[in-house]
Amino acid sequence: MSVQSREVEYFDGAVRMVGFVAFPEAPAPRPAVLVAHMWGGREAFVCDKAKALAELGYVGFALDLYGEARVGSGPEENARLMQPFLEDRALLQRRMQLALAAVRRLEMVDKERVAAIGFCFGGLCVLDLARTGADVRGVVSFHGLLKPPGNTQGNRISAKVLVLHGHDDPMVPVEDVVALERELTEAGADWQVHVYGHTMHAFTNPRANDPSLGTVYHPVAERRSWLAMRNFLEEIFSS
Repeated sequence: MSVQSREVEYFDGAVRMVGFVAFPEAPAPRPAVLVAHMWGGREAFVCDKAKALAELGYVGFALDLYGEARVGSGPEENARLMQPFLEDRALLQRRMQLALAAVRRLEMVDKERVAAIGFCFGGLCVLDLARTGADVRGVVSFHGLLKPPGNTQGNRISAKVLVLHGHDDPMVPVEDVVALERELTEAGADWQVHVYGHTMHAFTNPRANDPSLGTVYHPVAERRSWLAMRNFLEEIFSS
């Protein structure tokens, strides 16, 4: 399937965000999938995921949390870029809502059929989008951080939730997984958690190769998780 792509501006006040949209050359409107980036920013990794989603027949939209499509140069700068959003989850949630509004404005998008996926930090972002009660069909977290934000207690979660997690992820202990399951149940969510054995953090990222940090690419888990996402999207967009 032939795919087109372009950048899309949207704003948080004076802060300019630059998303990347990929879409099939086929009759519109089509379901859309937001793609939330890792701590390094709107890198090629998430733009490639947006293109892969377009090849599946969706509109893929790699969002920009940091503004100006800023990308960190390495772990130290990545952490500096991400930290304000971990400290201010309301800011994170607002940026996610703005990205959702931006994708709904696109002429090729079926505004009633939108989902979101995210990787690592982006997994936390899409879970927070669901936690706000956002009107999206579903969210998928790939090796995401799971800690609750502290400002969404009592909210109902209407989005279906799929969490794809490596059992040996040192950044997300089993206790966090159990706590998330309890949180989603109490919020009335339709949820699934897929746990991959012998799998660490960042298992979908071919550049992850630091066992001491707990970030290791796992091609089998990557393949299984992408297939799980495909099945999930087919289900939530079918009605």
